[in-house]
Amino acid sequence: MNLKDAIFYHIYPLGALGVLDGPRCHGNGMAGAAPLERLRDWIPAMERVGANALYLGPVFESERHGYDTVDHSRVDARLGINTDLTAFSRTLQERGISLVLDTVFNHVGRSHPLVRDVAENGPDSPHANWIAGYDPSRSRGGLPFGYHGWAGNDDLVQLDTGNGQVQEFLIGIALGWIEEYGIVGLRLDAADCLNHGFLRELARRCRERSPGFFLIGEAMDGNGYASLLADGLDSATDFEAYKALWSSYNDRNFHEIAWTLERLFGERGLCQGAPLYSFADNHDVDRIASLVRDPAGLYPLYGLLFAMPGVPSIYYGSEWGTTGRKVAGDDRPLRPALVPSHGAEHAPQPALAWAIARFAKARRASRAVREGDCRLLKVEAEGISLLRRAESDLALVSVNASPRAMATALPTDGISGRVLVDLLDPGYRLRVPSSGSVAVDVPPHWLRWLVPAT
Repeated sequence: MNLKDAIFYHIYPLGALGVLDGPRCHGNGMAGAAPLERLRDWIPAMERVGANALYLGPVFESERHGYDTVDHSRVDARLGINTDLTAFSRTLQERGISLVLDTVFNHVGRSHPLVRDVAENGPDSPHANWIAGYDPSRSRGGLPFGYHGWAGNDDLVQLDTGNGQVQEFLIGIALGWIEEYGIVGLRLDAADCLNHGFLRELARRCRERSPGFFLIGEAMDGNGYASLLADGLDSATDFEAYKALWSSYNDRNFHEIAWTLERLFGERGLCQGAPLYSFADNHDVDRIASLVRDPAGLYPLYGLLFAMPGVPSIYYGSEWGTTGRKVAGDDRPLRPALVPSHGAEHAPQPALAWAIARFAKARRASRAVREGDCRLLKVEAEGISLLRRAESDLALVSVNASPRAMATALPTDGISGRVLVDLLDPGYRLRVPSSGSVAVDVPPHWLRWLVPAT
């Protein structure tokens, strides 16, 4: 499957399975099924919203939260053992769902074997020059040497990914995961901090082993996205659009998301034609249901997420309207233990998953939305209209984020003389005149997804 056309589902397993503070006993005689086996219970939830790719958060042995890796070759003992992940990957493949793993190549935890070796042997360690900012004349974070801690964190020892030995070590890890787990892509944590040459070589070698291998890099702004794409990555995490989606709704100012879409995907956009990884929330930010001031806004927000350029993603449980905010810097409320059957049954927004499924179905039916360019037709305080086009295929998407029905007058350039039908409401048809403007009637907190009638 071409992941540029995918719809992602995102699970942070240490949180979702409720094992963040659990014992590290699996594989050492603990009775009963491994927590990883319970990920199968999430497959119906993925399928219900139309997802066909899973972005699975950190699964390898770490000190605490998964992003402080201490063994890239072993599944975290709180989750299970390696064969549990292999079996789950096979189950996903059987259900037509591609697996993309979250990986941390920029830094490691302080108890990683290479860090321990440097702590024990000092400058004589063959790994001393693997550590960014290594300085044997001082100490940091309880270690007898100085180093660069990623983003100022003592517990995250940054690697020198410009070092050829480090590059070979990390690329070997990625190639091993392809063989052992059948993954088709990676999400690279802190990718904008990784060496450019390393990224290019990683992309080349992974695609040599697995044609079409999909690489998503984490970056925070459009300039960073463009740099990662130039280094051979397929995609980048679209934090610019994430912020603009919810603040445009809350501030009744859709000019913000319009500006972002033009900056990234317009005629001279930084990422024109690129399948950026688009999301309404994730493991690092407040749940979208806690951000929007009116829960009704979730519907046009997700509709726009699926209709704008990018590859859309749903964070586990957010399709039910699950809430969660950071508390004093603690990410745990964003990463709760959830049981999918219980969550769906007791959803704060029971109709939201159904609506997202409709958006996913419309997206699959619209090549223009999956692959096409994006032209802004009209921007209003509480709405936005886009024309998406891929060669002869087109889609006109008009979003109404207000509590009132909206009659939006749009120019007919590019759609003149056509009869359009709404993929979300096949009973709605619009005959477009040959010139002038045409009024599109959009229900409250909803959207029209118009394509040529067949």
